[in-house]
Amino acid sequence: MEKNNSNISIGGVSFSDLLTILFVGLKLVHVINWSWWWVLSPLWIEAALLIIVICVVMLFQER
Repeated sequence: MEKNNSNISIGGVSFSDLLTILFVGLKLVHVINWSWWWVLSPLWIEAALLIIVICVVMLFQER
């Protein structure tokens, strides 16, 4: 008897996640002297875009 074990994994690292990791690494080794606000800005930008998209979808949603 053959078992069908199909493990599907959905996920990954987005561009903004990679950019954040890069900026944090550069900040920690003192290559850049940015404020932590700028270092973590890719996360804030991604969150802001998500909120904007949700608001637009809710605006144009049929009632």
